[in-house]
Amino acid sequence: MASRKEGSGAAGGGFGAAKGKGKAAAGDSAVKQVQIDGLVVLKIIKHYQEEGQGNEVVQGVLLGLVVDDRLEITNCFPFPQHTEDDADFDEVQYQMEMMRSLRHVNIDHLHVGWYQSTYYGSFVTRALLDSQFSYQHAIEESVVLIYDPIKTAQGSLSLKAYRLTPKLMEVCKEKDFSPEALKKANIAYENMFEEVPIVIKNSYLINVMLWELEKKSAVADRHELLSLASSNHLGKSLQLLMDRVDEMSQDIVKYNTYLRNVSKQQQQKHQYQQRRQQENIQRQSRGEPPLPEEDINKLFKPPQPPPRMESLLIAGQINTYCQNIKEFNAQNLGKLFMAQALQDYNN
Repeated sequence: MASRKEGSGAAGGGFGAAKGKGKAAAGDSAVKQVQIDGLVVLKIIKHYQEEGQGNEVVQGVLLGLVVDDRLEITNCFPFPQHTEDDADFDEVQYQMEMMRSLRHVNIDHLHVGWYQSTYYGSFVTRALLDSQFSYQHAIEESVVLIYDPIKTAQGSLSLKAYRLTPKLMEVCKEKDFSPEALKKANIAYENMFEEVPIVIKNSYLINVMLWELEKKSAVADRHELLSLASSNHLGKSLQLLMDRVDEMSQDIVKYNTYLRNVSKQQQQKHQYQQRRQQENIQRQSRGEPPLPEEDINKLFKPPQPPPRMESLLIAGQINTYCQNIKEFNAQNLGKLFMAQALQDYNN
């Protein structure tokens, strides 16, 4: 991600979320459900169709309010695309002006999170973690919506809401990503993010319009959803999976090198202590005072362990790719059965 996207979460510090009656207990998730207006979903999809090209990621701000343990997302607006040449562009000022304008026209303007698109599910990154930590640290109830346009193009809307788990929030606050700190906090890729259930809500008039559109839609127009031409998607997912596995292998090599250095240093410390012990025995036999005490940790500085957060993120991304491949295979199997059933029906 670009630096703009990495720092976008910091903007959440200046905005608050409207809260309802309830308040989650300490240690529990502040949000149990995310309710999204259909208009917000259409705006996110439209934003990607207009500005997202290939692996280009689009992002934006989510607006709404919190009612008990339900986060209601009622509006959104995109982050504008700009290049590094736009040095004078102030993103925080832009968000403030947008929210001020929305407030003037009596539209929900309170910050409740952000959204971004993803390319073949490759959203488990350090940039997303840092941005979501900034949002969630400033606004406890905030979420990040991940929109997958490739899955959506296959005929099923792919929109998921994520939050950082309380354990990961504590680790990020301490900014200690050493193996010992992560082991003590019992952090693994499975408990880094928590998915929040999503409910899409429309007004009664919109529901009536959708029913009318569905009646007018011809069945023949939907046959393209049964197409099995997803080999390109499957191949790309496998390629990305292999890339992440290679990165994981490189991290494993770095960690094994660190373990070897630690073991080598332990042997050197042991040999040094033995030599000093023998020297003191000889000095004692000659009636000389023993050697002065020394801080052995200053003589042998322990090697710096490699940070483990990147490895956890890579493991989480590998898990996401595996789930995508599994879903692709299941989807193709379902399409195959449906296509066979339609063929039998037509015959």
